[in-house]
Amino acid sequence: MGKKLLLIGQGGREHALAWKLAQSPEIEALYVAPGNPGIAAIAECISIGVNEIESLLEFARSQRIDLTVVGPEAPLMEGIVDRFREAGLKIFGPTTAASRLEGSKVFAKNLLKKYGIPTADYTVCERLDMAYASARTYTEQGKAVVIKADGLAAGKGVTVAANWEEASQAIDSMMKDKSFGQAGERLLVEECLLGEEVSFFAICDGKDYISLLAAQDHKRVFDNDQGPNTGGMGAYVNPPVFDQELQRQVIKNIIEPVIKAMAEEGCPYQGVLYAGLMITAEGPKVLEFNARFGDPETQVLMPMIKGDILPVLEAAASGKLGELQLEIEEGSCVAVILASAGYPGDYEKGKIIKGLDRLEPDTLVFHAGTSRKDENLVTAGGRVLAVVCRGQDMRAARDKVYQEVKKIEFDGMHYRQDIGIKAMQHEV
Repeated sequence: MGKKLLLIGQGGREHALAWKLAQSPEIEALYVAPGNPGIAAIAECISIGVNEIESLLEFARSQRIDLTVVGPEAPLMEGIVDRFREAGLKIFGPTTAASRLEGSKVFAKNLLKKYGIPTADYTVCERLDMAYASARTYTEQGKAVVIKADGLAAGKGVTVAANWEEASQAIDSMMKDKSFGQAGERLLVEECLLGEEVSFFAICDGKDYISLLAAQDHKRVFDNDQGPNTGGMGAYVNPPVFDQELQRQVIKNIIEPVIKAMAEEGCPYQGVLYAGLMITAEGPKVLEFNARFGDPETQVLMPMIKGDILPVLEAAASGKLGELQLEIEEGSCVAVILASAGYPGDYEKGKIIKGLDRLEPDTLVFHAGTSRKDENLVTAGGRVLAVVCRGQDMRAARDKVYQEVKKIEFDGMHYRQDIGIKAMQHEV
């Protein structure tokens, strides 16, 4: 008898995880709750929402699920891991207490400060006047300042303010207008770090870890990092700035100390540790942590992992990573997000998607915001699809992915045309 898995989530990240897990020879059945039309081609989608913890638990019990893998952050913060463990079920992801690394930016920053882990200078602000005063200490020197909501804000609770007008608008939006609800009741006002952003991923079991890869996300909606922040418009692995020496520094000065710190704080970290880093002139510093795989970084990470990822996720969930390793593919991998017109603002749904049948067999397409209407695949979100290609190097992967993107169409489709350009400039 093979193993039964439950994957929780419905976006492009979960489609990439489902695609990788479905390749495991150990799996008999793969269920995804709630899933999407792309996932439905490789797994059985179950109509249970990601926050319906008791219904998910009952399903896992009734189907005798061997391992549950949590994709998005919200159920982690709401205690799904704690609930499943209480019921004696194996689940991959951090507890509510450990998830505070993402769920509370104040918790994360205070932890970093306490254990001497490099990060930006900051002030925790619980009052409007305090936030104003803290921001002015930067803007009056002509410096940019970063305003962050403490809690979860769907990746949009951070503003890099170039001047006092922008800073005060961000503070008012979060604290006065409650644009992010309770997430903005406390703010972090931080120095603006200069450098290059990199995401680094490790899988942890509470004490041991396996390093994965570094990736670079592209948050702004338009080319050349213009326009508002989004959930991510594309990504690639192995950014040239992140060489072996830099990886050694990140592991020694950030990853290992954070894992040790969480254990010492009584909330050992099991799951994916996603470190958002700024590579500054003084070395790598932590911008933020996430308590799950990134999106769209997962869409370029999964194709780079050789072999079966299931034994690693099981071992991490059991606290038994030990000497396990993951082998990584050679070359590069690039993802380009196809988005709806108007995203990240208001957008229309229901646009018919064409051209997927024209793609090369080795091109991957991960669904993020799609649905079925009659016989058609249609748009159902801001970020609709991730088109993903591997290549022997960045240039080959990038050339291929953009050739494939041109074969796809839906009304209002837009995408960035500069994903990976920064990496190629490094290579010159």
